[in-house]
Amino acid sequence: MKDYYQVLGLNRSASKEEIKQAYRKLARTYHPDINPGDKQAETRFKEINEAYEVLSDSEKREKYDRFGSDWRRYEQAGGPGPDVSGTDFADIFETLFGGGSGRRAGSSGFNVRMNGHDIDQEVELTLEEAFSGTQRSVQFSNSNGTPRTVTVKIPVGVDTGNRVRVPGEGAPGLNGGNRGDLYMVVKVQPHPRYERRGDDLHITVKADLYTLMLGGQVTVPTLAGKTLNLTIPEQTQNGRVFRLGGQGMPTMRSDRRGNLYVTVSAELPTGLTPQERELVLQLRQLREVAAS
Repeated sequence: MKDYYQVLGLNRSASKEEIKQAYRKLARTYHPDINPGDKQAETRFKEINEAYEVLSDSEKREKYDRFGSDWRRYEQAGGPGPDVSGTDFADIFETLFGGGSGRRAGSSGFNVRMNGHDIDQEVELTLEEAFSGTQRSVQFSNSNGTPRTVTVKIPVGVDTGNRVRVPGEGAPGLNGGNRGDLYMVVKVQPHPRYERRGDDLHITVKADLYTLMLGGQVTVPTLAGKTLNLTIPEQTQNGRVFRLGGQGMPTMRSDRRGNLYVTVSAELPTGLTPQERELVLQLRQLREVAAS
């Protein structure tokens, strides 16, 4: 089951008004009348309505915050029911909740000991933050309405899809059950200059025509904030790729680093003077003679 907060693009401390605004905006965007024949939009619209139905109801939201996707089963199991004397309630609750124990508490219901569910919280990082490591603070709302802030250290080298686990910072348990875990789900934003492929980085730098023909150096920026001098051999072709070992992304929980791959792009001169144009013509004529 998807996280209802993520479906509406909200964090767990969102107010009722924020929930209502997010729902209205998304409902207008994905309404079937606006997207006729679009099955994906129809599915998304259903998810949005399901999420809003729960989060807009204070009682349902409180149960969802505590039990996650199991909240409906808890609601059904916790209410009054027929006389089932002699039933092994421990077996019933083990079947329903996958663990814990239950005991009869009279005809009004049951006391259930159940661990809290895990919480997934998406966190967006820049490539620089993924390179150097960073931290994020996440705010939740406790069952009594008081805010709770959790600060999480994000290790160096994380990539999109990585999950950073914070034990015991998930949803609270029931009747003495343990808290679940908090998982920070990483999403690294695209970078305007670097392309990341695993632990390797790729960048394109410009080199003038004369450097490519005669040889020379070009400067290459790195995510560490430094610049490197890359030696260009004479007669280097446009688009050639150079590898700078160990200048890529750090590998998580390791001292190893990926490589930086530099693609050289020719930058042709513009605004030639008559004398420069004449020299280029002479060069072309010499090349034509040599090729004949």
